[in-house]
Formats: sequence, structure tokens, C-alpha cells
Amino acid sequence: MVVLCGRKQGLVCSITRLIHFGPLPADIQRKMEAVALIDATFINATRPGATLGDVFARAQAQYAETGFADEWQLHHQGGTAAYEAREIIATPGMTTAVAAGQVYAWNPSIAGIKSEDTFLVGKESNELLTVIDGWPTLSVTAEGVSIKRPAVLVV
Repeated sequence: MVVLCGRKQGLVCSITRLIHFGPLPADIQRKMEAVALIDATFINATRPGATLGDVFARAQAQYAETGFADEWQLHHQGGTAAYEAREIIATPGMTTAVAAGQVYAWNPSIAGIKSEDTFLVGKESNELLTVIDGWPTLSVTAEGVSIKRPAVLVV
């Protein structure tokens, strides 16, 4: 697991990528697919007008639907980013509103697997800021929107 935070002109961007040497075990593949769907849920639910509590509740439901209901409790899930890696760490029930122009980095995890990218909330859609061209991805659909999430790089 490689976790990086970088700063450019004050903005901190966070990213996590995973590398596995040798064939990917089935349990890791299952966890990777689940965490990609949870991450997509976080990203796609983070839209103007929603609250952090709304977004968090949708992700908690996705954790449960993928069979990993309690995993969200083992690591913070991320939140708003700006001059710090996280300006606000989201928790259930938060009433802070999402607005266009804000930057977020969610980092859902299931023991041994994590997904994280930084993105800008736009008026019409969100823009991923930390995509790595050529990195393997999974296409998942969450909140009615298809999105590519990073897969484990198998070498």
C-alpha cells in the first residue's frame, strides 16, 4: 500500500494505490471490488446540497450491502481537503453541506484494502484530481453514475 499526500499552491491532494506481487488471492479481489464500490458511492454522493451525514449514510449502507458492515469503524473515512490532508473528517450525522468548488478525499477501507483519490466537486459533476494514467481500474456504478476506481496493480 502506497499512501501519498502532496501539496501544490497550498492544496493537499491524497492518493492511495495498492500493489500485489504474484496472483491476487480471491479474498483480496473481493475486498477490492467492495471497497471500489464504496469509494464510488462516497464520490458520487458528494454533490452540492448533500450533507456530510447524507454522504456518510450512503457509504455505510454500501459497506453493509457488500458484506462488510462494520469495517467503516476501523479507520476514518476521509472528508474535505484543502490546506490540510483533511480539513474536516466526516462522521455520521454531520450537517455540514457539500458545495461546488470544494475538494474531498474519501478513503474507505476493508482490512488489507483501501481506496483513495482527491476530487473537486463541480456544479455538474466531480473531477478526480489524482488519477494515474495507465493504472489498472475497475468500472463500478454507484448513485447511478459509472466511475473508474483504482484496482490493485498485480506484478
